[in-house]
Amino acid sequence: MRLHRLLAPALALLLVVASPATASAQGGEVPRGPTFLDRALQALVDGIQFGAIIAITAVGLSLVFGTTHLINFAHGELVTIGAVVAFFLNVAVGGPGLHLLVAAVLAVIVGGLLGGLLELGLFRPLRRRGTGMINFFIITIGLSLLLRHVVLVFFDSRPGSYREYDLQDVLTFGPVGITPRDLTITVLSVLVLVGVALLLEKTRIGTAIRAVSANRDLAESSGIDVQRVVLVVWVLGGGLAALGGVFFGLAEIVTWDMGFRLLLLMFAGIILGGLGSAYGAMVGSFVIGIVAQMSSLWFPVDLQNAWALLALIVVLLVRPQGILGTRERVG
Repeated sequence: MRLHRLLAPALALLLVVASPATASAQGGEVPRGPTFLDRALQALVDGIQFGAIIAITAVGLSLVFGTTHLINFAHGELVTIGAVVAFFLNVAVGGPGLHLLVAAVLAVIVGGLLGGLLELGLFRPLRRRGTGMINFFIITIGLSLLLRHVVLVFFDSRPGSYREYDLQDVLTFGPVGITPRDLTITVLSVLVLVGVALLLEKTRIGTAIRAVSANRDLAESSGIDVQRVVLVVWVLGGGLAALGGVFFGLAEIVTWDMGFRLLLLMFAGIILGGLGSAYGAMVGSFVIGIVAQMSSLWFPVDLQNAWALLALIVVLLVRPQGILGTRERVG
């Protein structure tokens, strides 16, 4: 017992000497974790990247709705097909083994051709037969299931990743870190969105697209070839969806249902920004992406999409037409 009483103060003194506070007093620095502001800035950067990917995929869906009033639930599968085509061209055994940049360009072409094929071979004949919107709604759901499971047959359920740009050092800008891959994805996404905006504002086909979206009958009576405009919109939407799929697969991973998982956020961005507005889809998608990532500061990552949809509900309660939408008179 006397030995225990003698050792106890010695052990306490040893713990004090070895403590971080004593090390700091001797000139050492105790490493500190990131502050809340640092984590918030990082989440903001991640949200901008995520929102840019959502925006690229949502713009085409918004344009299709604006020109045809079709809610296309198969649009998510165009995203998946773009990512999967690039994967097979870039990685798959027995494939050509193309560089990802070349594979991405070819995937965008395939996505545009598939979008045009769906318009010419399916939706245009159905419109000529006077198919109702409810029937179109059900058809797009069935088409989504068909395309998704076709992709599952060829791609399998195992996730994959592209060959290039997998492991990279993080670039640090103050408290924010981002890999060159993610920085490139964000910059290219923004440039593509700017290009789409310039297309809509500065070209004849862009003016025609905006005219058809605003008033289809008036545009047709003004001499605009509405069928040609709709075909261009489908091709453009398919190409953008495929490009967004490649970016999404590069930022995360390629899976057989990746487009379906992104579809709800696409619709949220479109509704939040204003139905039928390409610019609204861009703004709404960025808001959804930022809210989803920022919510992870307080809540589990698994709930980030739920908080993004809650933000959609709150905004629509205040502004039912969306951020850039116009109020329509009913009745």
